[in-house]
Amino acid sequence: MRRRPVLLLPASLALSAMATSADALPAQALVFPRDHGSHPEFRTEWWYLTGYANAGTSDKPRLLGFQITFFRSRIDAAQTLQSRFAAKQLMFAHAALTDINAQKHWHDQRIARAGFGIAQAAESTTDVKLRDWSLQRSANGVYHSLIQAKDFNLDLSFEATQPLLLQGNAGLSRKGPELAQASYYYSQPQLKATGRITHSGKQFKLTSGIAWLDHEWSEEILHPEALGWDWIGMNLFDGSSLTAFQLRRKDGSALWAGGSLRSGNNTTIFAPQDVRFKAGTTQEAVWKSPSSGARYPVQWTVNTSRGNFSVRALMNAQELDSRSSTGTVYWEGLADLLSEQGQLLGRGYLEMTGYAGRLQI
Repeated sequence: MRRRPVLLLPASLALSAMATSADALPAQALVFPRDHGSHPEFRTEWWYLTGYANAGTSDKPRLLGFQITFFRSRIDAAQTLQSRFAAKQLMFAHAALTDINAQKHWHDQRIARAGFGIAQAAESTTDVKLRDWSLQRSANGVYHSLIQAKDFNLDLSFEATQPLLLQGNAGLSRKGPELAQASYYYSQPQLKATGRITHSGKQFKLTSGIAWLDHEWSEEILHPEALGWDWIGMNLFDGSSLTAFQLRRKDGSALWAGGSLRSGNNTTIFAPQDVRFKAGTTQEAVWKSPSSGARYPVQWTVNTSRGNFSVRALMNAQELDSRSSTGTVYWEGLADLLSEQGQLLGRGYLEMTGYAGRLQI
């Protein structure tokens, strides 16, 4: 497998290469606020925010979806270099905005070496910056993000309404059949989102905004059998939260799966056999990107041990071309979650990677 040292996986999953049990991440208690911060001793890390809001009025609703992701990547080849200019840590960032009413999607990206006041990731708490983009967590737990992108601006705050959700085994989340294929991973679903979004010369004030944050860090990279993955993070209208993912082989079969469902004080952590993704196959269920040529299933059935669901993209054209930063093309977009009977249960983000070609890491 060819490795690209500047590449960081563009998503909410920390993946890894095949390894022996000696390389397994140890189970350990996550400590906060420290673990809100950066872990530079690990190869890969990201802070990943997605959400949506009504930015219109009751008589003229306007549904906007947004994604903000900051990545940190340790570059092993540079660790022994003495020069202060050595790129020991690289920072990347992606941002996207989808206007469902206008059927428009914009995205932008950043990349820089850490240091020199240009890019940073603090270790004490969430405080990441890449030029004029930032995500910071205050002492009272409120996140604030400022993104000045080419086609849009985001000035958003996110307030917790629920406790942290530790994914996997108390925050240690398996991502493959080998013990080393794991990450430290927690989520903050059902965040209250407020602020302003600007695009096309218009400023929109958010009302009823709901967001989701994932923070994940890992030492290893993509399993050699995995072509890519499919992932959902859904905020349900009743206050529940659903995470589900699968890693796909080239033939489309699942190499691994997992996730969780939290409802009230009850949280179920899914084992691989508890989750099954089935892609839609009808003409309207598959979208072909005119840019990359990739064919993405934009409608899914996701069966879990806690219920069966349908996932439907609210707009097909939500592909992100990040080849000038992380080197990948992937689909990341706003989607609805429905019951088996077709009842709308919630809304969140669907992510699909590996459809524009196998991830080269």
